[in-house]
Amino acid sequence: MKKTIMTLATVSVVGLSSALFTQPIHAETLDQLHSKQSEIQNERSSVKSNLSKSEAKITKVLMDLEKLQNEISKTEAALQKNSDKIGETKQSIKSTKNKIDELQKSIDKRFEILKERASSYQKSGGNIGYLDVLLGSKSFSDFIGRVSAVSKITESDQDLMKQIEKDKKQVEKKLGDLKDMQAELKGIQQTILSQKKENESKKVTLKDKKAELEQKKDELKIKDSKLASLEADVKESIAEATAPAPEVQVASTTAEKNDADTADSPAASEPAETKTTASTSKAKATTSKTTTSTKQTNAPKTVAKAASNPAPAAHGGSAISAGYSVVGTPYVWGGKSPGGFDCSGFVSWAYGQAGVSLPSSTSAMSGVGTKVSYSNIKPGDLVFFNTYKHDGHVGIYVGGGNFIGAQDSGVGVASMNNSYWKSVFSGHVRRVN
Repeated sequence: MKKTIMTLATVSVVGLSSALFTQPIHAETLDQLHSKQSEIQNERSSVKSNLSKSEAKITKVLMDLEKLQNEISKTEAALQKNSDKIGETKQSIKSTKNKIDELQKSIDKRFEILKERASSYQKSGGNIGYLDVLLGSKSFSDFIGRVSAVSKITESDQDLMKQIEKDKKQVEKKLGDLKDMQAELKGIQQTILSQKKENESKKVTLKDKKAELEQKKDELKIKDSKLASLEADVKESIAEATAPAPEVQVASTTAEKNDADTADSPAASEPAETKTTASTSKAKATTSKTTTSTKQTNAPKTVAKAASNPAPAAHGGSAISAGYSVVGTPYVWGGKSPGGFDCSGFVSWAYGQAGVSLPSSTSAMSGVGTKVSYSNIKPGDLVFFNTYKHDGHVGIYVGGGNFIGAQDSGVGVASMNNSYWKSVFSGHVRRVN
């Protein structure tokens, strides 16, 4: 019957705390054995439930990891696309500068031509103007001819100079636009890099959580295996207790032998170790319970915060709804329609769907409506960020510390608590009246 003594030691290892388990099985009644079996089955049920929960949590973590990896892949694709755009813009700036140089050479050449034309009507080495040329005519017909020629040259010169000035202004404007675009693309690049870094940090956290859950799952499997072995031993003890004995005297002698075996068994010297193991198991259970309680306490705070968002500002709700309808639309410099948006073009379009006309540039938009403090912000208010310039980026606040706008990878919702957006937000908020 040493097997029954081993059963007692196994009960202590898995942490069952019932006082019944500290007694030798051979001294227990059949009711006690059934009670012990019921307790083991209940604990196995609890272990299996926790095992199922751990597996569900692991599955969720794996799904979150897959989703996060997709986000990282999108971010890397956006990073590459933006890098290519920066390269194209840099090449365009170089090309535009070359055009300006060529135009300047053309201007200089045309100026020399004008000088030569003027010189043809002046005396060699002299300083005679057009009037002198006209007065130097030899006859009336010569005078008429000279007047006509001078008039034509004057008009041609004026038209030529006007065209040169027009060409020069157009090229300079294009160069200015390209430089602004280059600056904003660099700002977008920083945003993407910040998002990538944040996603990578989340990925590490999720992997650590997965490893922790896998370890807990393995521990629960070991515990369940020990409980299964213990349950089998108890069932065997019940079977032995219910088996008919051929002689009462033999059973009595066997009981006495069991008592002697129990007294001599090494298991008799193990109560302290058993108690320590049970205490450790109980401490782990208490820690797990505290962690669960903390998570449950923190969860309602997020809900309460979201519920405390004020009602949208006038027309704000309609503008936000319009914005959500075009989420995913690609970013296009100067874009003002669902075919492609830049930040100010998107905000202007969204409010246009709400029946409100707004300018389509951030500089003009920064003066519309009424300026309000961030502490009084409402969904629908415009939020400005100092990216490549002061008030260089604009979006529509949607509540919960988030805004919707045309960002690097297209129209989408971003958190104002993101490390990049937080660093470039100075508190400029405007409410459209």
